[in-house]
Amino acid sequence: MRELILAMAMTLDGFVSGPEGETEWIFTGDEEAIAWKVENAWNASLHIMGSRTFEGMARFWPTSTNVFAPAMNQIPKAVFSKKGAAILPKAPDAPASAEPQPGADSWSKAYVASGDLAEEIARLKAEDGKPIIAHGGATFARSLIAHDVVDQYMLMVYPLALGRGQPIFSDLAQPSQLQLVGTRVFPKGAIAQVYRRA
Repeated sequence: MRELILAMAMTLDGFVSGPEGETEWIFTGDEEAIAWKVENAWNASLHIMGSRTFEGMARFWPTSTNVFAPAMNQIPKAVFSKKGAAILPKAPDAPASAEPQPGADSWSKAYVASGDLAEEIARLKAEDGKPIIAHGGATFARSLIAHDVVDQYMLMVYPLALGRGQPIFSDLAQPSQLQLVGTRVFPKGAIAQVYRRA
């Protein structure tokens, strides 16, 4: 049985993006923080995401040489979308000069989860292997939290306050008690906080 880890970057005031989805600050950080995030990205047997995040990532990662690209391309994906197979890219959407990276075709082979969210998650969790890592956006993360399917929260908290933006814990029906199981402070002030259900 696989656990579901929700991996999110957030600000000190609890937002995962600005009001219009701005996330530029997520890509800042020091080498230690980046290495920690890459290591955790590899500790997955499946990456899952909502349709908007999937569409953006499926355009970017197949030809990217970013340090995260190997894990994002080579580990299988599942996308949660009511569009069905139409969500899947036909081929990497990139300039002709861009070379597809190893595993780039995994985006067109992603599992499309179009049924009930809780049932789809239960089916994915029932398989053996390393954890499932869920990536935002905020709407998808809120749905996972509201359905109480997250086993572990891996939050990278940045030393930044936005004042307003997109939260992920705003749809809780009642307070949710979590247990801190790990923390790490990085040189530029970001703090990784890992929580499990209490």
